[in-house]
Amino acid sequence: MTEITRLFDFPYYQLENKPTDAAFVTKYDGEWVKTSTQDYVDKANAMSRALLKLGVNKDDKIAVISSSNRTEWNIVDIGVLQVGAQNIPIYPTISAEDYAYVLIHSESTYCFVSDEEVYEKVNQVKDQTKLKEIYSFNHIKGCKHYSELLELGADTSNQNDVEARKAAVKPSDLATIIYTSGTTGKPKGVMLSHWNITSNVLGSMSRLPLRGEKTKVLSFLPICHIFERVLIYIYQHAGTSIYYAESLDKIADNAKEINPNLMSVVPRLLEKVYDKIMEKGTELTGIKKALFFWAVGLGEIWEPYKQNGAWYELKLSLANKLIFSKWREALGGELYTMVSGSAALQPRLARIFSAAGMQVMEGYGLTETSPVVSVGKYADNMFKIGTVGKPIPNVEVKIAEDGEILIKGPNVMMGYYKDPEKTASVMTGDYFHTGDKGEIDGDGFLKITGRKKEMFKTSGGKYVIPTLLENDLKQSRFIEQIMVIGEGEKMPAALIQPNFEFIREWANRKKLNLENTNEAISSSEIIQKRIQKEIDHCNKKFGKWEQIKTFRLTPDVWSIKTGHLTPTMKMRRAVIKDMYHDLIEKIYRP
Repeated sequence: MTEITRLFDFPYYQLENKPTDAAFVTKYDGEWVKTSTQDYVDKANAMSRALLKLGVNKDDKIAVISSSNRTEWNIVDIGVLQVGAQNIPIYPTISAEDYAYVLIHSESTYCFVSDEEVYEKVNQVKDQTKLKEIYSFNHIKGCKHYSELLELGADTSNQNDVEARKAAVKPSDLATIIYTSGTTGKPKGVMLSHWNITSNVLGSMSRLPLRGEKTKVLSFLPICHIFERVLIYIYQHAGTSIYYAESLDKIADNAKEINPNLMSVVPRLLEKVYDKIMEKGTELTGIKKALFFWAVGLGEIWEPYKQNGAWYELKLSLANKLIFSKWREALGGELYTMVSGSAALQPRLARIFSAAGMQVMEGYGLTETSPVVSVGKYADNMFKIGTVGKPIPNVEVKIAEDGEILIKGPNVMMGYYKDPEKTASVMTGDYFHTGDKGEIDGDGFLKITGRKKEMFKTSGGKYVIPTLLENDLKQSRFIEQIMVIGEGEKMPAALIQPNFEFIREWANRKKLNLENTNEAISSSEIIQKRIQKEIDHCNKKFGKWEQIKTFRLTPDVWSIKTGHLTPTMKMRRAVIKDMYHDLIEKIYRP
């Protein structure tokens, strides 16, 4: 086969070199349904033939909105790309108004949706857009079904036209526009070429500890996000079986059913898994409880490559047999690696899960860099706690004088769609300005130290990096979300969403007479005093000018739906400030 240079080359590479009967596995009506490599390629070609019959031209935009990852997404992806059109993936959880913005801005002509909820939102705004038709993966009354296109494409008489379109697609051609969720303002359309993403897939391959066809992957992070999408192409290249989780809340159930070896995670998910494990641990009594927390204590001081010595490793092997083996069983028993991205991972979690035999490899990247810039790998001494590994081949990382991370390489985007000014503002020559601050240590490991834009100055002229305080305090089981504020003010303060679930369990255990509502918990003097203890503990690690002087608890659960968080679980700082404007005013101008 010729060299892989375009995204639709990956399934053909798998078909020729590593064909499998379970390229993709999705659960329908309680049953896991396998799609072979051959079936995947055949259906993608049928989709391409159907799109040509619909009159889809080169550079037409096709939107795909799915509430969960599923095999159909990949079939549509390859079917669209093969005819020289572009896949416009849209986050399912954004508002109908945001759907309208992306569909109008991208000038999408067709849209694929997963289910009725997404269909209804698209239908609300369809008349404002250039959409000719909507197709659904689920059967929905009044909506054309995706299978109609496979039937339309069953006639192979125009396959030569598909082949001609494929041959005309150049590696430098636009493949996709990904609208970043953004923490402020309207989403930006990041234009990525076939080679932007393909080079990133090939450069990242060597960092993942894949075991070829024997490897089973559980995928649940949104495939519309470039992080998971690139991983899916990597898995296709490796010939692994990709199982799509039914939903976030069924990950543990699905893991027990399929026994995955590998999955990607975001730190928030690991935090929640850890909290659940700790909850179970606190319910134990006597020797079982003592052993549980002894094992956790060992995990908290874990170091890679047996740096803690033989005596520590002996104790750890005992902890693995008695305690950590049960943690692994809860996630299927065969999970050996998790790849973490999207936000900063607490070093404590990296240590504990790695000690438990489920190594967490933290990576770093942005949508604009397709996305992988660097990632850790346990082999070859490329893993160091508190860092995001070393840059992948062909990607150059430079630290600017002000500490900003600059990126150069074939993975750097083509630009922002319809916004040359914004594109020019983030580029210096071939270097992309990430907006993140970092440093490269003597061994070549990259460490992220904060967001350039999020760093603020108090009225006293002192700089504060809120993410450092936030990441420290999010280790507290009493705190679900925290945002440090204080730009232009006399002191730093914090808005906190308590971990209501844990606090209820804690209060019950302590036999405290607390009302059960979120409002009562957030206004409880007992809870405020307890969280003050967490703040005091954190403040000791920071300079006086950085310390959080006061805080307010919010009764709301910060979520994607309520607008507090982006679809990748990052805080929308400007939105949160607006939401709690009155609360902030009471802090600084009581």
